[in-house]
Amino acid sequence: MPPALTMVRRIAQLIVGLFAFGLGIALMVRAQLGIAPWDVLTQGLQLKTGIAFGTLTIATSIVVLLLWIPIRQKPGIGTIANALLIGIFVEVGFVWFPVPDNLLWSILSFTIGLVLTGFATGLYIGARFGPGPRDGLMTGLHRVTGWPIWVVRTGLEVSVLVAGWLLGGDVGFGTLAFALLIGPLSGFFMPLLLVPAAVRPESPDQSPAR
Repeated sequence: MPPALTMVRRIAQLIVGLFAFGLGIALMVRAQLGIAPWDVLTQGLQLKTGIAFGTLTIATSIVVLLLWIPIRQKPGIGTIANALLIGIFVEVGFVWFPVPDNLLWSILSFTIGLVLTGFATGLYIGARFGPGPRDGLMTGLHRVTGWPIWVVRTGLEVSVLVAGWLLGGDVGFGTLAFALLIGPLSGFFMPLLLVPAAVRPESPDQSPAR
C-alpha cells in the first residue's frame, strides 16, 4: 500500500476506533450491570460533582497525562486524540442509546458495548499512533519502577475501582466480565486490524486503548 494511503488508513482507524470506544463505554454504562474500573471512578466523580460523564472522562485523561511528566513518558498523536475525543464520543452514545427497560436488553447492551470496545481497541492500537493515557501511565510506571507489568496494571485498576466504588460508581457483574474478557477480545482484534506498514522494530504496548 502506498505511504499516503497507509497514513489515511491509520488516521481513519484512529478516529473510528476512538468513536467506537466511546460508544462501547456508553452502551455498558447504560446497561447498569457494572462497568470498567476507570469508568467506575468517572461515574463516582459524576455522582459527587454533577459534571457530565464525558467531561469527567476528558478531565481524568488530562490528569493522567500530567502524571506522565515526572516519569518522562512521551505522548503520541493518538494519546492526545484519546484524551480529548473519547469523552465527547461517550456523550454521543448517551444521546443515541437509552437505558434498557429490562434485564435482557441490559445484558444485550453490555455485551454489544464490550465487544465494540474490544474491536475499537484493535482499531486504535492497530493505527499505532501511541498508547492511551492510562496505558501509557502503566507502561511508564513499569519502566521506572521495574515492577512487572501485571503488578502495575493490577495496582492501578484496583486503586481506581475502589476509589470509584467508594464514590458510588457502578460495580457489578459487568465489571468482572470486562476484566476477564477485554484482554481476549482485544487480543483477537488487534492482529486483524494492525496496519502492516506501520510496524516498527520497537513494537509499542498493545494493551487496551485506555
